[in-house]
Amino acid sequence: MCIRDRADSAQIPDFLPERYFVQPLTAYGVFVDRFGTIRRQFEVEIQGAATDDGFILDEAFIYDDGVRETRKWVIVKCSDGHYEGRCEDVIGHATGRHQDNLLRWQYRFRLAMYGRKVSVHFDDVMVLHQGGVMVNRATISKWGVKLGEVLLSFRPSGQ
Repeated sequence: MCIRDRADSAQIPDFLPERYFVQPLTAYGVFVDRFGTIRRQFEVEIQGAATDDGFILDEAFIYDDGVRETRKWVIVKCSDGHYEGRCEDVIGHATGRHQDNLLRWQYRFRLAMYGRKVSVHFDDVMVLHQGGVMVNRATISKWGVKLGEVLLSFRPSGQ
């Protein structure tokens, strides 16, 4: 089998975050620490809704240890390819840049660790593939030191 050249536009799906994220999605993820050990696995059900200037994401997490968590994102499209987002545990706001089939998303977040909330930095790279599957790699760091990665794959629910 031969992989098509990147210049083949049929290979790159049409991707607009404000369109992709308003459909019901299911995501499957894993947190891998900086030593390569899988620390946690989870599933996320995501419901999106369009707004006048962006979209809202309601996320419901269930972790392999039975813990449940919800998160609500409010995302605003600021200008061509630029986005800002807020949710309860984000410090300030998240910023994103979209180009072709890629969305890069960065933010500081209060992450529950060891019975308390710790401020960490997330650097997400999301790539949409054919068939509506999106792959996300989020690098988590504190003071510039990598703590680990979250690896996620999204797909439209019902597929």
